[in-house]
Amino acid sequence: MATDTVTELFEQHRSVLTGVAYRMLGRVADAEDIVQEAWLRWSAEDREEVREPRAFLVTITTRLAIDRLRHVKSRREAYVGPWLPEPLATEYGDTVTDTAERAVLAESVSFAVLVVLESLSPLERAVFVLREAFGFPYGEIAAVLDRGEAAVRQLAGRARRHVEERKPRYDVDPVERRDLTERFLAAAAGGDLEQLLSLLAPDVRLVGDSGGKSKAPLRVIETADKVGRFILGAAAKGLAGAEFRFRELNSAPALVVYIEGKVDSVFQVEVVDGRIAKIYIVRNPDKLALLAEK
Repeated sequence: MATDTVTELFEQHRSVLTGVAYRMLGRVADAEDIVQEAWLRWSAEDREEVREPRAFLVTITTRLAIDRLRHVKSRREAYVGPWLPEPLATEYGDTVTDTAERAVLAESVSFAVLVVLESLSPLERAVFVLREAFGFPYGEIAAVLDRGEAAVRQLAGRARRHVEERKPRYDVDPVERRDLTERFLAAAAGGDLEQLLSLLAPDVRLVGDSGGKSKAPLRVIETADKVGRFILGAAAKGLAGAEFRFRELNSAPALVVYIEGKVDSVFQVEVVDGRIAKIYIVRNPDKLALLAEK
């Protein structure tokens, strides 16, 4: 097979491979490493023996991601403070045109779902991603994982129930989320606690991810009063000279904060009944490096 054909075949499937790897690992850098390793194995393979390139590449990528996930599990358990996924830039578009399919893919890459997926076993996570996000038939998933189809169906059912039980029900209207984020920022910058509290659900939760490498809460902050006062305190200390830019991250509007031209943090909200129900703040510099490159 000609070299250009080998490359073209791989590039046809790169977006799917990256999508699988990111949903498995929650880290852009790790996903890119996995896809690069898949390319190396693909380029060295006797492709005359490969009847279905897509199935072959998804198999390699999934198995590599499972191995990587098992390896990083111990690091996740020792992580300082709450863990959040690495923000993924999704504003550059993709080849998905079907509205229903796009909605499924968007939900499966959201912070809320990726956090829940962290509590699955590597095999359960692989089955859930391949089945629920990408719609692979059970038979194909069984071949990917080298398991019986009945066992895969059991894994899928268990994973689906687990996710449905723990996945919050948020409103997904991007216009509303951006509007609330802008009003939230204005209230915080103006030191207006009353206005801030009017935007927050009574049981709002704030999750900050610093990995111990920058300032962020080491525990989840709960209730509107505590979250509002924390935000006002942080804004009074850290908003001077900051620049803000909205970007689509993980298929939802997010506020990227720049200090002296460098990405300092990512701020994203989830909304229920017109109020902010959850706030995510990513400040671990390791998870922000790639955003500065785009």
